Amino acid sequence: MTQRIVIDPVTRIEGHAKISIYLDDAGEVSDARFHVVEFRGFEKFCEGRPLGEMAGITARVCGICPVSHLLASAKTGDDIFAVSIPPAAEKLRRLMNLGQIVQSHALSFFHLSSPDLLLGYDSDPAQRNVFGLIARYPDLARGGIRLRQFGQEVIELLGGRKIHPAWAVPGGVREPLTPANRDYLRGRLPEALDTVKRALAFFKRYADEHSDEVAHFGNFPTLFMGLVSKDGGRWEHYDGWLRITDSDGNVLVDGFDPRHYAQILGEAVEPWSYLKSPYYKPLGYPDGAYRVGPLARLNICSGMGTPQADAELAEFRQRGNAHGVVTSSFMYHYARLVEILAALERIALLLDDPDLLSPRVRASGGINKLHGVGVSEAPRGTLFHDYEVDEHGMIRRVNLIIATGQNNIAMNRTVKQIAQHWIHGAAAGIPEGLLNRVEAGIRAFDPCLSCSTHAIGQMPMIVTLIGSDGTVLAEVKRE
Repeated sequence: MTQRIVIDPVTRIEGHAKISIYLDDAGEVSDARFHVVEFRGFEKFCEGRPLGEMAGITARVCGICPVSHLLASAKTGDDIFAVSIPPAAEKLRRLMNLGQIVQSHALSFFHLSSPDLLLGYDSDPAQRNVFGLIARYPDLARGGIRLRQFGQEVIELLGGRKIHPAWAVPGGVREPLTPANRDYLRGRLPEALDTVKRALAFFKRYADEHSDEVAHFGNFPTLFMGLVSKDGGRWEHYDGWLRITDSDGNVLVDGFDPRHYAQILGEAVEPWSYLKSPYYKPLGYPDGAYRVGPLARLNICSGMGTPQADAELAEFRQRGNAHGVVTSSFMYHYARLVEILAALERIALLLDDPDLLSPRVRASGGINKLHGVGVSEAPRGTLFHDYEVDEHGMIRRVNLIIATGQNNIAMNRTVKQIAQHWIHGAAAGIPEGLLNRVEAGIRAFDPCLSCSTHAIGQMPMIVTLIGSDGTVLAEVKRE
C-alpha cells in the first residue's frame, strides 16, 4: 500500500518534518503527531562567545526572520548593560521590525499559502507553487513579490543589507535613516497598501466560500499570548507587557514584565520530536497550550492603533465566536494581512518622525548585570532571548524560546483535526490532496522549524499512516 509522491519544488514548509497518523480498529484516526526531526543545538554553541557578538550570531538562526533575532538579542544586551536606549534608536528598531513583519507575512501568504487558496488543494502539485500562481494570476503574484520587496527595502535601507544586517547592537543601533531613503520609502507605500487591500478582499471572499477549511484547520480552544502596549493594551510588535487570554476572551495574565517569563511559562519535551512545547504553568502541560503570532496578537489586543487596521480588526472579530475570539488556525492567513496593513500604516507615521534622522542612536554601557532577557514580537510570534554572562561579558548560558515552538501543541492538534476530518480508513492509501491539506494546516502557522530547533539541510515532509496494531499501512514522502 506504500506510495511515493515527489513534488518539485520542495514542500512549502521550512525545515524537516514528519507526520504520523494513527488509526483505530475501525480505521478512524485516533491520534496524529507532528514530528520535527532536526537538531543542531544553536544555544549550546553560543556558549563562550562575547555578548557583543550575539546579535550577529543569533540572526544567523534564520534567513527569513534574522531581524527578529537581531532585535531580541540587542534588547537582551540592553538589559545586561542596564541602559535606556535613545528614543531615536527605539523608533528605528521599530521601523525595521515593521519592515520585517511586512516581508515575512508577504512571503507566507503570497508565496507559500496562496497557491493552495488560488489553485486548489487538489491541483497538480507541479503547478501548485509560486510559478503556477504567476502563470494563472500574474497581477496578484507580482503584487505579492513587490510587497515583500518593500519590507526588505525597509530593512536594507536601515541596516545596509536585506538579510543579517549588522545594525542593531546593545545600546541602540549603528546609524539613523537618511533623508533620501526616507523619501524613497514614502514613495513606495501607496503600492504596498493597494496590494494588501486587494489581498484582504480576496481572502474574505475565500473564507466565506470555504467554511470547511475554516472549521477544520486547527479550530479549537487554546490560550493566546503576546505583547500589548503598556498604554491601553493595543497591538504591539516590539515592546510592552505580556498578556494571556483564553478562548472566551478572559484575561489570565496582564501587565506582566516579559523578562520574567520563566515564572509563568514552562517547556515540555516529548521523545518523538526535537521541538519543545512551551505551556502556561498554572494550567500545566498540555492543558496550558497557547498560541502566539498574528492570530494571537489580534485576539489579545484592545485595538490595532491605526484607523484602517482597526476597521479590519472589527471585521476579523465578527468571524469569531460569541466573545469575538477567532479560534481557527486557518485564520492566521487573515490575521497576517491585517498585520501587514497595520505595519504599513505605522511605517507611514514613523517616516514623518524627525527622530529617525537624529544622530543620537546609541547609549554606551558595560556589563552591569549577569543575566538579561530580550523579548520582541517576531512575525510568527513572541520571541524570547535569555542570556547569562560572566563579569567579562562572555556567554555562559543561552535559552531561545521561538514562536514556532510555542505553537507546537496547537500544530499537533491541527494535524489531528484535519486527519480526523478527511481520513477514513487506509484502503485507498493517502491521496495527494489529503497530504497537502495536512501540510497546509501546518503551513497556516508559518512554522520556521530551523529557527525552532536550529538545523540545516533539505526540507522533506513524511506522512505515515499507522494501523491499530502498529503496522505502517502507507507512507508518503515529499522530497
